[in-house]
Amino acid sequence: MRFQYTETGVMQLHALASCAPPWHIWAMLSEFRPTAPLPAPPETFNMARYVLSHAMDLGDKTALAVVTPDGTGETHWTFAQLERAVRGVAGGLLARGLAPGDRVLLRLGNTVDFPLAFLGAIAAGLVPVPTSSQLTGAEITKMSAMVAPSLIVAGDGIALPSGTDAPVLDRDALHALASHTPAPFHMGDPEQPGYIVFTSGTSGKARAVVHAHRAIWARQMMWEGWYGLTRDDRLMHAGAFNWTYTLGTGLMDPWSAGATALIPAAGTGSDQLGALLARERVTIFAAAPGVYRQMLRAPLPALPALRHGLSAGEKLPATTREHWVSATQTPIHEAYGMSECSTFISGAPDHPAPPGTLGFPQPGRHVAVLDEDGRIVPRGTPGIMAVHRSDPGLMLGYLGAEQDTKNRFSGDWFLTGDTVSMGPDSAISFEGRSDDIMNAGGFRVSPIEVEAAMTLHPDVHEAACAEVAVKDDATVIACFYTPETGPVQSDELSAHAHAQLAHYKCPRLFIALEALPRGANNKLLRGTLRAQFEAGALTTL
Repeated sequence: MRFQYTETGVMQLHALASCAPPWHIWAMLSEFRPTAPLPAPPETFNMARYVLSHAMDLGDKTALAVVTPDGTGETHWTFAQLERAVRGVAGGLLARGLAPGDRVLLRLGNTVDFPLAFLGAIAAGLVPVPTSSQLTGAEITKMSAMVAPSLIVAGDGIALPSGTDAPVLDRDALHALASHTPAPFHMGDPEQPGYIVFTSGTSGKARAVVHAHRAIWARQMMWEGWYGLTRDDRLMHAGAFNWTYTLGTGLMDPWSAGATALIPAAGTGSDQLGALLARERVTIFAAAPGVYRQMLRAPLPALPALRHGLSAGEKLPATTREHWVSATQTPIHEAYGMSECSTFISGAPDHPAPPGTLGFPQPGRHVAVLDEDGRIVPRGTPGIMAVHRSDPGLMLGYLGAEQDTKNRFSGDWFLTGDTVSMGPDSAISFEGRSDDIMNAGGFRVSPIEVEAAMTLHPDVHEAACAEVAVKDDATVIACFYTPETGPVQSDELSAHAHAQLAHYKCPRLFIALEALPRGANNKLLRGTLRAQFEAGALTTL
């Protein structure tokens, strides 16, 4: 039986879909069903125990090396040392009176303390909450109120929340815990909360995303579907320890596979990374697109051990990819994901993404492209990217926001909010954002949050923020505003932004306008501002 892409044909396809049709019918719709779903995790499970399971068979192998350009002051941890320290931290935390299920807010910088505290808390059955060290006191105070931590682990000089009775454990005290009597791993249901991360939503306020212990088990789908990861790899990630991209791709996944993770020490410049890649015989390199762009400003050394690079956090510009391939003769495999489900669309060494696409659903994933009514659209038709609620990597929900959680689902599908299309080969093409979320160096930033901060300036009447392209391979956050009287000096507005927001959220451009464009329902048209700016069609004050 043959179907045409007519309204009647689509209705026939949806009718067949409800009757469990064979694969050749499903292939006409924008749904990717796994032929071999990931097996369920063990009935009793602990994320930290799983990550460090190779301490038994690879105890003397280097699990982590924090490397420096000149080779001095480096830190090396074997799998056995790492497992011993994590269980020591777990034992020390429990000895302080914490109980499984308690939340631990992490306010740590780019040091090895971060994964030790993160995994130590999880090993004890606690729920760590990693946060960026760049957040201001006002920002972290709001977040802390949402998660109500029982303990705060903090590094020197990092802003702490106010209005909380939670005790603060400093770095020296954390180091002391590593030598505490080791605690056994707290085993339980893989569905129990494992950790919490924050993400910005269209509401303009941060939301606390609760992930289960099983989330780490689901990351196995990335090993084949993105990394091409084996225990023989030496994977270097150029991000900070406290970034979830680094925690997952740079640390947890290599350790889970028995590979070696390498992290450049804090203060390492992008111009020094090429030499580190060569000296450390790195086989896989992971970074945000901006890091690749900065590395390419200077000639790179020969990298004979490097097989490929990984990119995530924001869209990799085509020019950056082309220059990297030309300079290193190695490809970059990109991944698409979000805080609620990590990465689930990607290219891989044995299945590269077709040019102009995000890649393919990773093996074991169940994804679809839906219309506004929650129906699966035909292949090639734009719609909302969705992940089936059965995906083991999907969040448990937003903490304290049951309605917000429900709003992200259409039936059994989690809605990402991004518009894509699925090709005949299941490759996913990005069509555009369905919201106005901005991307700053891999961090998702709500324009409403930045706008609210900017309008606190006495000379800013109203503001609209958007991510704009300033070059073919570079975007920045721009603040378009209407002044109370006349244009304000950009330096003054930048200083105001930095007093209110983390550095990565701060606009780089400040553009005064007579009025901001709005739609019929008075909604700010940020997309219009972006398009006019990039076309050079804005009339500024």
